[in-house]
Amino acid sequence: MAAAAAVSAAPMHPRFALRARPSCSASPLPMRTPPFLRSRLRSLSTAYAVKQDAALWTPVPVSAVSAATADGSISHFVVDLSDAADLVDSYTTPGQYLKIRVPSSAGEELKPAFMAIASPPGGGPRFEFVVKTVPGTTAERLCTLRDGDIVELGAVTGDGFALDKINPPDVAQTVLMFATGTGISTIRSLIEFGFAANERADVRLYYGARSLQLMAYQERFKNWESTGVKIIPILSRPDDSWKGERGHVQDAFYRNKNIVNPSSTGAVLCGQNEMQEELTSALVADGVSRDKILTNY
Repeated sequence: MAAAAAVSAAPMHPRFALRARPSCSASPLPMRTPPFLRSRLRSLSTAYAVKQDAALWTPVPVSAVSAATADGSISHFVVDLSDAADLVDSYTTPGQYLKIRVPSSAGEELKPAFMAIASPPGGGPRFEFVVKTVPGTTAERLCTLRDGDIVELGAVTGDGFALDKINPPDVAQTVLMFATGTGISTIRSLIEFGFAANERADVRLYYGARSLQLMAYQERFKNWESTGVKIIPILSRPDDSWKGERGHVQDAFYRNKNIVNPSSTGAVLCGQNEMQEELTSALVADGVSRDKILTNY
């Protein structure tokens, strides 16, 4: 037995030892992409990105740029959409907006600007905007363009104002609109699109600016009032000759709210966030349904 044990314990000759097989779980050697293939993949990726980017933008010509305010800091900006019918058709509700950019030149690249469309849906093959000049931005470039220059428009975005919340007129016999600065653009779109203002008991527009020199669309006030809208301009920095409302938009409203029936009152707000938040809280506290307080985002 001892001899047998000795034999079994003897080491196996290397010639007859089984060689270990590689484990199936061992990590394979990394494969290197050939240089020519890496270059091809980069080219395809770049071409796809360019194609995708082009699909998101529609080139259109500028048809008019003019001063919207006496001091020239705000401009009317109009583009011709005669060859962009799909873009025209996609604009269906006041309050919608889009991105706009100026094609770069000489390596210059400016961030696209979000612009609310000021002209009403169905207003023909053109979009109109109110643009405030801000140094170093796309808005500033837009104000320097001329008829025939090319800009690029992104897709029409947003749901716009939820007008079904204040329609038919019996649902909201009082409609209070509030706008500051270039926020008047979407209010213009709403008024000229029409929301049966003349079938309501009380429709008011509180429109705030620093001065009359900075208040756009004054030439349209008479037409707006003929549709049943009472316009209340408010100036935060008027000169001594001003006899109208002073301060902020919400201040003018607080001085004479005159909400007869909160349950039949709606509101439309566009402009500074602080103004919108403060007025929303005040209206809700007065009994106005939050569902009937409309913004465009």
